[in-house]
Amino acid sequence: MRFRTEIEPLRAGFEINHDTPLLMLGSCFTDEIGSRLEADGFDVLRNPLGPLYNPLSIARCLSRAATGDVYTVADLTPGPRGFHCLDYALRYSGDDAEAVLAAVNSGIDDISAMLRRQPIVVMTLGSSFVYELIREGRVVGNCHKFPAADFNRRRMSVAEVTAVLDRTVSLLGESGVRHVIFTVSPIRHLADGLHGNGLSKATLQLGLDALCSASDTAVYFPSYEIMVDDLRDYRFYASDMKHPSEVAVDYIYEKFADAFFSKKTLAAAAECRRRFKAENHRPIL
Repeated sequence: MRFRTEIEPLRAGFEINHDTPLLMLGSCFTDEIGSRLEADGFDVLRNPLGPLYNPLSIARCLSRAATGDVYTVADLTPGPRGFHCLDYALRYSGDDAEAVLAAVNSGIDDISAMLRRQPIVVMTLGSSFVYELIREGRVVGNCHKFPAADFNRRRMSVAEVTAVLDRTVSLLGESGVRHVIFTVSPIRHLADGLHGNGLSKATLQLGLDALCSASDTAVYFPSYEIMVDDLRDYRFYASDMKHPSEVAVDYIYEKFADAFFSKKTLAAAAECRRRFKAENHRPIL
């Protein structure tokens, strides 16, 4: 007798091994999976510019990196901390515009360098809601604590999600990237309300389904579905009832490994993890 529906992701048509560079961008769940890959000895660049949640912001970041389109003073927005690059995290702001630009362009350079290595790209989408800065008429990646009245909030359409990411996959292909793994973050955006969170995630799922069904490059990994349909219990959430617990993330990572690692790679990863834990062990005095 079985008391839960266990999701077994399909094996991908390609494998990740320890010689495979991995570029990981997206929500903070990207960092959760990326940190476990690092502990298992993989070659990972994860969110060098901080978390990005919506498809438009992730696509813009990759487009700049792939085309070498660096940021200039004209791309910065004046605000409460001086100069702000609203495409990325709050740390990309300050009184010194040149310092802000240097920090942002350094992150873009890191992504460009990784793309030249033709990595597997992993994108974790967190939300289909976007915030448009009214005065500039563009979507931002982070609001930098500007007044809410400065923004127009809207939900992307399914067609918009598909089109934006399809262009991104094509651009990555021109850079030599042959495989892109998409997933939807299982973190609940309760600020959108439960109904809004459901609509947001469903929009991402439908957009990615349309994209991956028609693509030879893009595949889908069901992080969100594993959390809500396989684990399906509040004991697998952290105390904030929004983020998956450590146990839940470990479980999702195991499913990821089953989908993309060979038996040889699984064994090598386990040995790397053993050494990582030993090196980072701190005895209790």
